[in-house]
Amino acid sequence: MKALIQRVRRASVTVENRRVGAIDHGLLALVGVEKGDDEAAAERLLHKLLRYRVFSDEAGKMNLDLQQVDGGLLLVSQFTLAADTRKGLRPSFSSAAPPADGERLFHYLLERARAAWPRVESGEFAANMQVELINDGPVTFLLES
Repeated sequence: MKALIQRVRRASVTVENRRVGAIDHGLLALVGVEKGDDEAAAERLLHKLLRYRVFSDEAGKMNLDLQQVDGGLLLVSQFTLAADTRKGLRPSFSSAAPPADGERLFHYLLERARAAWPRVESGEFAANMQVELINDGPVTFLLES
């Protein structure tokens, strides 16, 4: 599994002019599921999402995690993160998990995140979503599990 995380001041997801998820300060995580990913990969990714130290401490160093700053977590399924872009001018999605597996694992990650942290929101799997954010920094990392 992959997650492109962005430290945000705020972020939201809209589907068909309906806001389906929103957070104030925290992390926006665009999540891609690849072939071979399983629940253990989702657990490792969740651990990183909650514990990755990307928030500034009193000295201005990135030493604090999402839980330490009491931030929100917005999970958005992002099929295109699984693309192979190494060759040519068109992405290949041969490494992406089949849609049913991607949906199952994304929902597993979402369910486990909500059990572990009270401020978790999400987009809708496989929907045409509009994501708005104010990236804080900017701070962006690609996490892989």
